Amino acid sequence: MPNFLNTKSRRRLSAAALAAGVAGLAFSGGVMTNVVPSVAQPVQLEAPTQNFGFADVVERVSPAVVSVRVRGEEPRAAMSRSEEYASPFDNLPEDHPLRRFFDFGNPGGPGQGPGLRGPGQRRGGGDGPRAAMSQGSGFFISDDGYLVTNNHVVEGGSTYTVILDDSTELSAELVGTDPRTDLALLKVDDAERTFTYVEFADDSAVRVGEWVVAVGNPFGLGGSVTAGIVSARGRDIGAGPYDDFLQIDAAVNRGNSGGPAFNLEGKVIGVNTAIFSPSGGNVGIAFAIPSSTAQSVVQSLRDNGEVSRGWLGVQIAPVTEDIAEAVGLENDQGAIVTLPETNTPASDAGIRTGDVITQVNGRDVATPRELSRTIAAFAPGSEIEIGLWRNGEEQTVTVTLGDLSSLDESASANRSGGGQQVPTDPSSLSGYGLTLTPSEEGEGVVVTDVDPDSEAATRGVQAGDVIVAVNGTEVSDQEGVENALREASDAGRRAALFQLRSGDQNRFVALPISGS
Repeated sequence: MPNFLNTKSRRRLSAAALAAGVAGLAFSGGVMTNVVPSVAQPVQLEAPTQNFGFADVVERVSPAVVSVRVRGEEPRAAMSRSEEYASPFDNLPEDHPLRRFFDFGNPGGPGQGPGLRGPGQRRGGGDGPRAAMSQGSGFFISDDGYLVTNNHVVEGGSTYTVILDDSTELSAELVGTDPRTDLALLKVDDAERTFTYVEFADDSAVRVGEWVVAVGNPFGLGGSVTAGIVSARGRDIGAGPYDDFLQIDAAVNRGNSGGPAFNLEGKVIGVNTAIFSPSGGNVGIAFAIPSSTAQSVVQSLRDNGEVSRGWLGVQIAPVTEDIAEAVGLENDQGAIVTLPETNTPASDAGIRTGDVITQVNGRDVATPRELSRTIAAFAPGSEIEIGLWRNGEEQTVTVTLGDLSSLDESASANRSGGGQQVPTDPSSLSGYGLTLTPSEEGEGVVVTDVDPDSEAATRGVQAGDVIVAVNGTEVSDQEGVENALREASDAGRRAALFQLRSGDQNRFVALPISGS
């Protein structure tokens, strides 16, 4: 039982203990001896047997983690990230001892917004085309020399050098890259060596709050170790359609790109690829590609030198609560088709604008991002079942997927664009704050004015938008819009789904039915 005695009680106890101790002393030949010990002795604790640090994990995995040095040519015209985000250390003298910590160029990476960047490093100088060197991290996944890093570390490189934890430098060849997930695979050929390697963990079992250890090459300081926890799962940072990052708070800086994030079993749960950093340094927010994604991409690169993904061929958007209400769905799950491309697997299967994709092969899909990842996981040519919500009913269509890698990226640039010419003779749509007029092209109704205090303005409807359909019914004049709204009201709907087109882009906006 804990001792919660106050000070006075302790004094009384000490005096009593002393008296008892003296009473137990006897004199033998002038030497005072303790005949009956009655004073408690301090407890002697054994040294703890459990190691609460990370030393054991680091000792096992460090030989598998490497620094990656890449050389290539970089056009001088390309602005570096260090030029975009000026640092007070940018003008340090050439011989200043701190200069090597701050002399960085473009780190690359998938981040698109200010403060979001891949934690790689790149250096260069001079006018015109310049020899550039980038540095990052990587790790072996096999004993014969295959190693993983980031695509943005090797991008634009012509020679690749791998530096082991004992400072040995070895040449490597680029096996393949996958820019969509920012992964790359290198191969070191050395018949005399058997490399220490690490395994991928099952990231589906990773929980927020678990320990994570990052090992890498920040600022060129190879073999650096930091630790933290998994802060979040499933992060979308705008890097691409397959965003599903682990967020960690272990310190990750420039040069950590491509390095592994380990669990306490020494298995890789993620590949460090980006940091959020308004200042350019670590602020405790880093993002790692989950091991499940990395493992499948790397295996494809190892087998084929490239990654093949299934392709559906639709533009999609999230299903909001308003959209779900407007189309009669019980919840805001799935992805609404804003525009099926022509001559695509989706259009061939009969998928139309306004359809809500809710399932793939009987498995629910909650978001557009989940749909993209699910489709991409299938091999081109796969035949799958797509579950749809159309006109208030569930439907299923069979789709044979195409090959995403075969897409002509210039196709979208060749579509006709430009602003919509607004005809005259507008009229008002009572109760909605919209002024409409028929389109000169005969398809849809043009919005010529929006009341700034209306729900339509709040939800992003703008002058120049073309109303193509209302609740799946195509409209060509204001009467068609009003009839569609009346039908929705008679059906008990509290909102109507407007399909809007601006240039060559479609989107859906749900507006509360006036008077409901």
